[in-house]
Amino acid sequence: MDDTTDTRYQIASVSKQFTAAAVLLLVQDRTLRLDDPVHRWIDDCPDEWHGITLHHLLTHTSGLGHWDDYPMIDLAQRVEPDALRETFHRLPLRFPPGQGWRYSSPGYVLLAQTVERAAGVPYRRFLADRVLVPLGLTRTFAGTPRGQTGLADGHDAAGEPLPTWELDVVGMGTGDVWSTAGDLLGWLDALQEGRLLDEPYRTLMLTEQARTGMGPEAGGYGFGVFVGQVRGQRWWHHDGHNAGFKAFVAYLPESRRRLVVLSNTEATDASVLAPLVV
Repeated sequence: MDDTTDTRYQIASVSKQFTAAAVLLLVQDRTLRLDDPVHRWIDDCPDEWHGITLHHLLTHTSGLGHWDDYPMIDLAQRVEPDALRETFHRLPLRFPPGQGWRYSSPGYVLLAQTVERAAGVPYRRFLADRVLVPLGLTRTFAGTPRGQTGLADGHDAAGEPLPTWELDVVGMGTGDVWSTAGDLLGWLDALQEGRLLDEPYRTLMLTEQARTGMGPEAGGYGFGVFVGQVRGQRWWHHDGHNAGFKAFVAYLPESRRRLVVLSNTEATDASVLAPLVV
């Protein structure tokens, strides 16, 4: 298949922007609260988790680890949601909730499960009904493809095909979205211009809520976005990496410049293209 601007790529952790927006829509609806404890929505949480709130999950300050902390999880293998949560339960928190920062994809899986519980519909359906269709993102969807066309195949650095990661359970909410360059440009504009989220939720999402400790240039983290400065200009951005796919998106509010990089090869280092945005 020849790639075009309509080709759909896995956008990996850029998907976290969609998850954060879904949570904030439910907060806006007064179905969820940012200070809701996670155990209100997620069953059988360990006692150690009782201090974790949705705000902690959104900002990676919950104390949960990232995938490399859970080597027993095969990211390409489907498991049932209950079994996946039980695996998350096995490891102690890396720090007390709110007392540190650790990027955590499992935390965003829990947020997507929370959206399902609170909305009473599958996460991918909520995303379609409340985010994708209203914004006209017709080439974007979440989860394992079901008869979808125009999909890019992921490759390793040598150009050999790679098996995709599981996106309906293990990757749900954290790396499950497929999209195109055109749709993502529309998505960036919709977020910045407040066409999806009302105030104060748009601003909360796109401004620093937690320091990452990754250095002054790295800035902080909002809800589903990194925020900071590049060459003296404010920006919000995120990168992503699934097996065979890399992605990077960024928005500079003052100049209204946008950057979307989508690749289906491990040979691409999307983040090095960030300086092209200015």
